[in-house]
Amino acid sequence: MTKGAMLELSKLSRHRDGVVHLDGLTHHFERGKLYTLLGPTGAGKTTLLRSICGLEQVDSGVITLQGQDLGKTPPWKRPIAMVYQQFINYPHLTALENVAFPLIRSGTPKAQARARAQELLQKVQLGHLTDRRPGALSGGQQQRVAIARALAKNAPVLLLDEPFVNLDYKLREELRVELVELLAGNDQMTVIYATTEPREALQLGDQVLVMDKGRLLQVSAPEALFEAPCSVDVAQVTSDPPINILPFTQRDGVACFPDLGDVAVPEWGAGLADGSYFLGLRAGGLYPAAEGYSAIVRLAEVNGSETLTFLDLGATELTMHEREVRDHAIGDKLTVAIRTEDALLFNAQGQLVDTRAKEG
Repeated sequence: MTKGAMLELSKLSRHRDGVVHLDGLTHHFERGKLYTLLGPTGAGKTTLLRSICGLEQVDSGVITLQGQDLGKTPPWKRPIAMVYQQFINYPHLTALENVAFPLIRSGTPKAQARARAQELLQKVQLGHLTDRRPGALSGGQQQRVAIARALAKNAPVLLLDEPFVNLDYKLREELRVELVELLAGNDQMTVIYATTEPREALQLGDQVLVMDKGRLLQVSAPEALFEAPCSVDVAQVTSDPPINILPFTQRDGVACFPDLGDVAVPEWGAGLADGSYFLGLRAGGLYPAAEGYSAIVRLAEVNGSETLTFLDLGATELTMHEREVRDHAIGDKLTVAIRTEDALLFNAQGQLVDTRAKEG
């Protein structure tokens, strides 16, 4: 067992109906940390969580918890709690009874279990709704009950499978903050949180595990992951709004882009060998300017105080993110400039070559 590891996964593989869900996945998780699994739908996140808690069996590999192989331990005996996308609560029980249920089932005296359930419901801001059944609660309230019930189990591992995906944006933000506050100071529990949302993964995780097609593409602290994604695939998974990936050919210190022409390579690209590359340009690295490249607006979306604009530059499509409200209309002609010094550089195989220069 890896030193300091609470939960250890070794070479997990899972195939189903000809589809690879886990592909030799190996990682160890430590106590007191919140890990986020980030990846698109179908990346293998849910399969991984269900395999850890025993709801799915892996084809090969070993799952070890506190030094014990869980291979032959049934789900109900694993000291693991899980919160699902759906609001899974017992419909015939009150909120208090739902939270107290796992405690009573494990042998905790009823009065003690109810007192603990009351305490947890108070922490998730449902202390005034303890006698309501799930059908009389909103979606956010039902998920709070599910989280409180999972915490009541007092398991060393807590798994959360996109627990807020079915809630509206504002409520998701609120519950994320509440979850972090609930887990603050807990240095004995390992928490693994699966999400498709880059912002959520980077905000919540002490460590982010980027997954696709059942494999771990990169494991890193949030800031390091955002600053230096190891590949085009990781850059795409971790970028919201979507990152622009521009192919170019390097010749004698000049980068030639389709539809953009020749662009002088900034300082971080000096010394590049001639050949084919990709420039990763986040949407915020594109901006309207008096001089630059001619583009046509395909679509503009205003979200709060920000504007996301999709542009055509000949055969090249780009996404531009402005931190203000703009009234770009479909078909408008814009002149845009590219902030190449803020870009990421990848080789022809899609692997990171260099990152933007850091100044100040």
